[in-house]
Amino acid sequence: MTTDFADRPSRKLCLFDVDGTLTLARQSITPEMDETLRALRKKVVVGFVGGSDLVKITEQLQVAGRDVLNDFDYSFAENGLTAFKLGKPLPSQSFIQYVGEERYKKMVNFILHYLADLDVPIKRGTFIEFRRGMINVSPIGRNATIQERLDFEAYDLKHKVRAAFVQVLQQKFADYGLTFSIGGQISFDVFPNGWDKTYALGRVEDENFEEIHFFGDKTYKGGNDYEIYSDPRTIGHAVTCPDDTIKLLKELFLHD
Repeated sequence: MTTDFADRPSRKLCLFDVDGTLTLARQSITPEMDETLRALRKKVVVGFVGGSDLVKITEQLQVAGRDVLNDFDYSFAENGLTAFKLGKPLPSQSFIQYVGEERYKKMVNFILHYLADLDVPIKRGTFIEFRRGMINVSPIGRNATIQERLDFEAYDLKHKVRAAFVQVLQQKFADYGLTFSIGGQISFDVFPNGWDKTYALGRVEDENFEEIHFFGDKTYKGGNDYEIYSDPRTIGHAVTCPDDTIKLLKELFLHD
């Protein structure tokens, strides 16, 4: 390990998913979680790895005007395509450069047609969100309220709207080299193969950590935590909610 983390008594890294792990979906971090992470950071190296862009993650994790990039040793937005180490940016890559404009337009046009014909209980706005390392697709739109998100999550659990959508796209664009990953309550991500959350692991290789622990809630196959959770480089921990994360951290690292 470099001298960057010489102050930590343990050469271990803890990486966390954001939605459903550090916070409730699209909600703010609680004082108890903030306190737990600050205590943890005195013992090990701490980072988050989320699928959302940095603006959204900052809204959720920022506390009392503090800079979220200074509260975590590693900050990985968009699965690590946007990355910071100790507040300093690391090199990034672009989804649109990988796919190409013409192929991207073809896929987006197909998605928009599919969405237009899709019968779901409500539709709001922002059905496709373009990000640096991926696109995010939502059958009801990202402008949905928290209650509307909860309602759709329950509806989708029964009717498998996102799973069916993903299956169609996997078949239609099989030659694009893309991964379609369901995450959060209302959407799924589309990104190049290998640009899932395991992409962030390549960002920390130079530190040669003894152990890398990952905590996430969407750890099932098809969930956006699955690849990093099951990766041989990590020790995966499946959690059900932020309170579950706190309980597990206290058992594993903060018991003394």
